[in-house]
Amino acid sequence: MSPDRGTAPASSPSGPDGRAPAADRAYALTKELVLTGELPGGHLFSEGDIAARLGVSRTPVREAFLRLQAEDLLTLIPKRGAVVVPVPPGEADDVLDAREAVETAAVRRLLRRPDQVPAAVAELRAALDVQRGHAERGDLPAFAEADEVFHRTLVAAGRNALTMRFYTTLADRQRRMSVHALGPVPEQLPVVLGQHEALIGIVETRDEAAFAPALRAHLDGTHRR
Repeated sequence: MSPDRGTAPASSPSGPDGRAPAADRAYALTKELVLTGELPGGHLFSEGDIAARLGVSRTPVREAFLRLQAEDLLTLIPKRGAVVVPVPPGEADDVLDAREAVETAAVRRLLRRPDQVPAAVAELRAALDVQRGHAERGDLPAFAEADEVFHRTLVAAGRNALTMRFYTTLADRQRRMSVHALGPVPEQLPVVLGQHEALIGIVETRDEAAFAPALRAHLDGTHRR
């Protein structure tokens, strides 16, 4: 898989009207439709579908599809269109194992610097407040995106640039997994919020031994039910 998956595309100069180039807009729209599950795994659609939504020609959409194929989100079928690549068997477990290792290591490193804990807790609470707002509105795609931000904030608190760069590559997978896991059970959203609150409390009290099992239970409860 492409190591660039999950990173933001390089920005391109805006057109004369101040809008992003058509290929960038087609890329952003199609990717969002895939990550939010509006275009589910196995779904076949055409360049024309996206072109019609944006009011552009098929040429920039074709360019966007090629970029998404390189990120393992689409498979292009000549003269037919593109198929959304389903989440491969076993990938969810791989992602969860990687997340558990990186997040636990980040918190362990943070707790070795007690003076940095209050600022990290404040950032985590701010991220949780945003996620809570999305839950109250029933906006699952935004909730899933905020969920990724919350956990990325945990990793950022460890101040390890190498692991942070790696963790960022998991962002797309995390969002897609969260939408898939939580969509059928919206009643799970308050549970996730409560578990996030508990993780913050563990960081705030600097209870290093409690963090790893709490994180594992949280990830298992969300994704391995």
